[in-house]
Amino acid sequence: MRCYFRGKMAAFRSMRILFCSNVPQVRDAYFGSYVFYRCAKRALCTKITNADTASQPMQKPQFTDEEIQRMLVKMTGLNLQKIFRPVKQEHKPPTYKLMTDSQLEKATQNAIQVAQERLQFPPVLVERKPITDILAEDRFLEGTETAKLVITDINYGIAHRERFIVVREPNGVLRKATWEERDRMIQVYFPREGRRLTPVPLFKDENLGIHFNQDRHEYLLELCLLQFEPDSPDYIRVHHQTYKDIDKRGKYELLRSTRHFGGMTWYLVNNKLIDGLLIDMLQRYLMEDAVNLVKLYNMVHPESESAKQARECSAEAFDLIKQESGKRAIIYTVIKVYVNTDAQKAGYIELALQSHQEVLHSSASAT
Repeated sequence: MRCYFRGKMAAFRSMRILFCSNVPQVRDAYFGSYVFYRCAKRALCTKITNADTASQPMQKPQFTDEEIQRMLVKMTGLNLQKIFRPVKQEHKPPTYKLMTDSQLEKATQNAIQVAQERLQFPPVLVERKPITDILAEDRFLEGTETAKLVITDINYGIAHRERFIVVREPNGVLRKATWEERDRMIQVYFPREGRRLTPVPLFKDENLGIHFNQDRHEYLLELCLLQFEPDSPDYIRVHHQTYKDIDKRGKYELLRSTRHFGGMTWYLVNNKLIDGLLIDMLQRYLMEDAVNLVKLYNMVHPESESAKQARECSAEAFDLIKQESGKRAIIYTVIKVYVNTDAQKAGYIELALQSHQEVLHSSASAT
């Protein structure tokens, strides 16, 4: 029986080779059907995978995503005069250098590189969760001490977030140190220049308005970045209060070409408060920034009406983008879709858009 089966298989193999080699069209069809079968299986698997992912909630873009960072950097701008503006420091005589054109160009490129490094955005993190872990309850130690005892691991080469710090309460409870206690002890043993053990009263809510009235928003954010950790409640509170005040006063230019502009834009986009910034960009004729702002809004809020209609218009956009007039039409279309759907200050945005169009028409007619 085994020999008979082997003979049948050998005969079938020889017939298949002879048949496929003598008839090239059928040979191609044979291999073609094989490839088609494989492709069909892959397509089927792809469809099933897409169906599974469609049932899952869409993942929200993060601040650290490459595309998000690229758009935020583009909107931040690169004003070298503002980045390298004079600061108060020890008076020194100026230095003058004679340069050739090539040396001047190289020095300018170096300055641009340094400016881009200065514009690196501070991290935007979720507020850290409180530490409430209790390690032991030794009631027999109750009353032996009248003050808390803090035990800190001060070995070098350990990340501060992983450093072991515990507190022994007077009642005998041994627990992990809270975030505030950790920050203080780390500052004691590993002092950071400019940071204080106790935050200055400047960061209290009742004192923030004084600096807001003096347009010292950037100064306040720089101090906050130095004093607090990026995921601490005070850090997040001060930043949000500052962003709200800038949006309320419409003074977005205070943070443009600074490393805080990206964080402000991200905050406004996440809280659906981009109308004021969009109007400011249109009034300054920053059309590309305005389009990127609306695109970022649609990416962060894919369920919004603006994002849904923008996806429907994307097919027509590819046909128009080859022409310069088409690019301009797409720019207006993207913004108008947002105006007609999610905008809270639709009238003001429409007026700013009309003003920009009139300027373009007048300049085109003059030429």
